[in-house]
Order: sequence, then C-alpha cells, then structure tokens
Amino acid sequence: MGVHKIGEETVGPLYADRLVFRLEDYGARPDSGTDATVAMRSAIAAAAAAGRPALVACGPGRYDFYPAEATRAPYFITNTASEAENPDIAKTIGIYLKDVRDLTIDGGGALFVFHGKQTMLALDGCERIAIRRLRFDYAAPTVTEAKVTGVGADWLTLEVHYDSRYEIDGGKLYWTGDGWRFCDGPMQAFDPVRDTTWRIDNLLEAASSAKEEGPGRVLLRFDAAGAGMLSGIEPGFVLQCRDGIRDQVGVFLLHSRDVTMEEVGLHFMHGLGVVGQYSERLTFSRLTLAPRPETGRTVAAFADFIHMMGCKGTISITDSRFSGAHDDAINVHGTYLRIEDRLAPDRIRVRFMHPQSYGFQAFRAGDEIEFAGARTLTALGLGTVAAVERLSERLLELTLEEPAPEAVGEGDVVENVTWTPEVHIAGNRFARIPTRGILLTSRRRAVIENNTFERMRMSAVWIEGDASSWFESGPVRDLTIRGNRFVECGDADCPVIAIVPAIPEADAERPVHRDIRLTDNRFETRDALALEAHGTRGLAFVGNEIRAATAAGFGKPEHAIRLTACAETDIRDNRLYLE
Repeated sequence: MGVHKIGEETVGPLYADRLVFRLEDYGARPDSGTDATVAMRSAIAAAAAAGRPALVACGPGRYDFYPAEATRAPYFITNTASEAENPDIAKTIGIYLKDVRDLTIDGGGALFVFHGKQTMLALDGCERIAIRRLRFDYAAPTVTEAKVTGVGADWLTLEVHYDSRYEIDGGKLYWTGDGWRFCDGPMQAFDPVRDTTWRIDNLLEAASSAKEEGPGRVLLRFDAAGAGMLSGIEPGFVLQCRDGIRDQVGVFLLHSRDVTMEEVGLHFMHGLGVVGQYSERLTFSRLTLAPRPETGRTVAAFADFIHMMGCKGTISITDSRFSGAHDDAINVHGTYLRIEDRLAPDRIRVRFMHPQSYGFQAFRAGDEIEFAGARTLTALGLGTVAAVERLSERLLELTLEEPAPEAVGEGDVVENVTWTPEVHIAGNRFARIPTRGILLTSRRRAVIENNTFERMRMSAVWIEGDASSWFESGPVRDLTIRGNRFVECGDADCPVIAIVPAIPEADAERPVHRDIRLTDNRFETRDALALEAHGTRGLAFVGNEIRAATAAGFGKPEHAIRLTACAETDIRDNRLYLE
C-alpha cells in the first residue's frame, strides 16, 4: 500500500528513479483538521525500509499534526534550557527521522500545521535527506501578539491577534495555549511603518490592572511606577510576548549529514529555531523564515532562526528571507568546556559551563581538540581524544593520545576542532531582527556575501568567541564579508560589524581572530560605526561605501572605524558620503 513508481512524465527527472509513498495512502486527509502524525510516521517507515532512494509526497492543502501521537524522545540541545528551566529534556517531535538514508520529503507546497508545543521535524543519524516545497507553521504560536490601539498617560488598549488566546485572572492578563500559560517573559515591539522590531520591558507585568472591553480588546492601566514604561509606545505598534523557556526547537539535525532544506517556509518555530548539532554538510536554500502573510502575524521565531553548533563540512545558507525573530537570525559556533582538573599528564576533567548548554556528546575518540587560555582565548596547543568518560550531564573526563601542553591549567578551555565548519551565507535578506543578524565563530573558511541587512537593532555581523558567558567557541581565521548592504543597523553604542572577542584586554601580539576581509560593502548608517575590531591580525577594510548622517561626526571613512590592538591592517579606497 502506498508504493508508486512514477516516471519522468509525472514528476520530472528529479524523482524518476524513486519509489513514492503518499501520505494520503497512509490515512492523511488534507484540509480535514484530522491528525496526520501517524500517516507521516508510517510513510517514512515504509520509505526507509524500501532499501532504495524514496520520496514521501502529499497532495496540496493543509495537514495538521497534534502532540498526542507525536514521538517523545530525550535530547540535550545546545543553547536551549537549563536543568532548572526545563528538567524534562524529552522533546515532542511531530515528524521524526531516525537512522534514515536517501529520503526526500516533498510537499509540493503543502502546509503542515502543528498544535501544542512541538519540535516540528527532527533528524537523528540520517544521511542524504532532502526537505523540499513544504510550509511549516503553528496553529497557535507561543509568541503572542496584540496591536496597540490607544495610549494614554497611564493606560494602554490592545487588540489581541485572533491566533493568540488569553484570560484575565485577578486583574492580570495571561496568555494561554495547549499546555502553557504565562504573563511574564520577554516582550518586543514591532513598528510596521519602519518594519523594525526591538525589545522592551514587559508591559503586562508592569500593568496594575487588565480589563476586557470586548472580545479581543483589553485595557491595561498603570500606576505611577509603571506609567513611565509607556513612553515611546504608539498606536499601531504590535506587542510580542513569550515566556522565554526553550523547551522545544523548530527543526533539529543531530549526527546527520548531507541534509538539504529547499523552498521551505518556516512560518513559526517554538524555542530555538533550526538547530544543527554535530552534523555535516547542511544546505539551506530559498527558505522563507517569516510569517505567512495571510495570518497577519509579525513573528516567525521564538528565538534564533538558524543555530549551528559543533558542525563540520560546509554550512550553506543562501537566497532566503529572515523576518520576524525574537533573537539572532543566524548563529554558527562551537562550545568551550572549562578544564576543571588535570588528573594526569594525559587526562583532564572538563565541564559544560553555560546553564543552557550541557549534556550532549561534545567529544568522541579521535576528535582533535585545541586548548585555549581562558583570559586570552589564544591557542595553547592541540591534542587528540583517545577516550571519553561521562561523569555526569555536565562533567566529562577526557583521556588524550598524548600529554596535554604544559601551559594548560585549570580554568582554561578546550574546543573540539574536528567539528568546525566552513560557512557560506549569501543572497539573503534580514529584517525585523531585534538583536544581531549573523554571529559566526569558526576557524575554517567563511564567506558572507551579497546579503541585505535592514535595521538590525544591534550589529549586523557579530564575531566574538568567549570563555566567560555563553562559552561559544571559535577563533575566526579566514572570513570574507563582501558585497553586502547594511541599512540602518546598530547605533552609537553598537557597530554595524563587531569583531569583539570577550577577553579582558586585547593584545595585538596575541590576536584572537585573523585574516578578516571586508570589501565592497555599502553601509547606510545613522550614527553607528561601520566597524569595530579588537585583537585581530590581518584585518582588511577595502573599497567600502559609507553613507552616514552628518550628525554622526564622521569627517572621513576612517572615522567610521574603531580598531583596538589590531595588527597588519589594510584600510584603503573607502568612500564616505554625508547625508
């Protein structure tokens, strides 16, 4: 049942050699509101058992996925939630591929709608998987939305979006959903006129009372202490609110290789977005990471859009649109673990440090590692892992094939060098991002080219690396940023491009990053510096165009650049236009 051999005259040459498994043959009914979870699971199982390249396909329309029949599986996922925030690491997974090879899921433009809190798609131990021509969304997003319809000295009226549910209890407005309810948490404001989003204090928490004035219409009142928070809030703004607990992710790619997502719409993702973890050769092309226009919503992601940690091979992100996140658009990094003890010349005990990153398999036998000084982030030497013993969810004991360098001491950090990727990010548009556009720390070749960044509230490109906060690892050693357009990104305190390793004091003799080239970019800035860089060797800023407000005080291109403890710089042929 459900097996079809389809020739070129039906599906074209792309799938001519594949067995085709249709969701409808396994019980899925489009546009019916019935649960397609079991049908999808059955079709995937049949395709995986076919022993040859296969296609899971479906007809047009909407398919619903409910949590009751979803897979529950435990996973430690980077940058998500601490033990205190979310003690249960089990994920509710709508579409689950485990150890599957040579499979394509092509929806032909179909819409998959998920209910409750779910990780919509997870791949674990998979190879040669393609996800094409599909749209993913939530029935009731966990980021709620309400439009400001009026503002007074001590009051605010809201029109709640029809996809956001609420109740008023004890004079407080609470957001509700399937299995969740909250009042406090991060809030953002969206200005549709300037198409920009930024973080604000939570007005619901500050309100002294909430009253329903009609279906979907709420009046908030504020006492003298809270009324000051209304400054700058205008009718027409949309307030976006979430509880901040990243208990699921949008898409999870673990221990998988040669994965492609092409012509996919990701219109809402709960928790962290698309997460790649210890996977290799990942391709994202022509994605739409933005709300579906017909919903009238303004949010598409609870946190980051794409987050890659500990991957290798090439990560390619091209020709996509990123609009409406609650955190960064793209983040690519590794993870530093802190050295707790030198047990023997060839044995060290290491610890996961950040509360929201722990428990995952950070090292395997045969992995190459690099030791770095905690205060300088500069390399202290290399090593190779011979064996790994898991002492707890946060503590590991590493046995090395050779003694660790003598200079390595307690408090220093170690990074898995084997699992570091090349990166290509090109032809994308970034908008409605409240924080940074791209965060990138990888020692391998990276190119950021021909993208447009519109009104990032912080830096459009952020190159850091730290062993004191998030412990996101990676010295940058070969990065090209070229042909991009930066429109009103950053501010007087936040440069458009920041190369700012988190160390107490930058040292040109011991640079953290090197060989970073910025060429042929266009900066349209109000008062933000085009570039700030610390502790970088081999930095080039050549042939760029800077258009700035006269009030910014830039007299020549060099005034839009701030360098600290940088060596071997090449700054030339840049053009400044004051407007």
